[in-house]
Amino acid sequence: MPIMNQVAQIIYTIVIPVAVLFAFILINAMYLMFIERKVLADMQMRLGPMRFGWHGILQPLADSVKLMFKEDIIPARADKWVFTVAPLILVVTAISAFVAIPFGPPSDFFGLLSKKVPLWVADLNIGVLYIVALASVGTYGVIMAGWASNNKYSLLGGFRSAAQMISYEIPMAFAIITVVLMSGSLNLSDIVNAQSHRWFILALPIGPVAFFLYFVSGVAETNRVPFDLPEAESELVAGFATEYSGMRYALFFMGEYLNMLIVSLLVSIMFFGGWMPLQIFPHSIGGFAPIHVLNVVLRAIPPVIWLLAKVYFFIFIYIWLRGTLPRLRYDQLMAFSWKFMLPLALGTMLVAAIMKQAGWL
Repeated sequence: MPIMNQVAQIIYTIVIPVAVLFAFILINAMYLMFIERKVLADMQMRLGPMRFGWHGILQPLADSVKLMFKEDIIPARADKWVFTVAPLILVVTAISAFVAIPFGPPSDFFGLLSKKVPLWVADLNIGVLYIVALASVGTYGVIMAGWASNNKYSLLGGFRSAAQMISYEIPMAFAIITVVLMSGSLNLSDIVNAQSHRWFILALPIGPVAFFLYFVSGVAETNRVPFDLPEAESELVAGFATEYSGMRYALFFMGEYLNMLIVSLLVSIMFFGGWMPLQIFPHSIGGFAPIHVLNVVLRAIPPVIWLLAKVYFFIFIYIWLRGTLPRLRYDQLMAFSWKFMLPLALGTMLVAAIMKQAGWL
């Protein structure tokens, strides 16, 4: 019996969370690209993918099969080992970051399970630091891809990516430190719980500024428009991924979309209350019952749904930016970070420290 209890404990605390998380990662890796194609098509008054399945719903499966069987070409003068490992580094670091992200409080899934299971794989006390460190390591995958391809466009894209990620990681780190000062913890669950009375985005004046700093830096870190200089098609063909094909090329796309998902998750958790429900008003005003009823309905929505709704809203913002904004020049990209973002991030962190010391946070 003790052995059976230990097996059941392992299944509930490790096997089930890992299986659900892995399924979540794979589904999002396939369908985020499809969602982006559909949203961009709608913005441009087109239909987007329509052929495979109802309204193209099975298009990601067709793309996956095509990339699996597509010829995998390695340039003759490429550094083969580095060329092979580079996309794996980007994907592995992105997947590893999900380990420390909580998706909600422990749940029994509406009574389907006999006991509540955690909606995370590891509840790390330094979860924020762990994710930031992995994001830094993922940069090496892009640099290695550009170097190993033995192509001038790839090399230039890799160098651009290295400079861009180093530049925007600094204001991003200061924005995260501001959140840590407000919550008093590096644990993501504690950061959510610290927002039970007020989301950090509403903590004036530092909340909106820290959110702006983190989200803009996150867009730059994931090489998305208007910061997609490392893979600018009009200048560098495909940048660091120019010489890649088949599944290796797909891995770069997978890493990019997973990093978008991570940034959206962290924005939702650190500034918008994570799985905390939206409250129209704390209490009914003057006995106005409909507001109270609406609050009750909002609180009845499962916490995981709240978190995912916020996450996919920010994914939509990513897509909206791509369909709206032009690409920046490289000198504008660097100047924006060092001359505007960095001083603003330092000032925001200083104000947050003063407010924390004075007891205003």
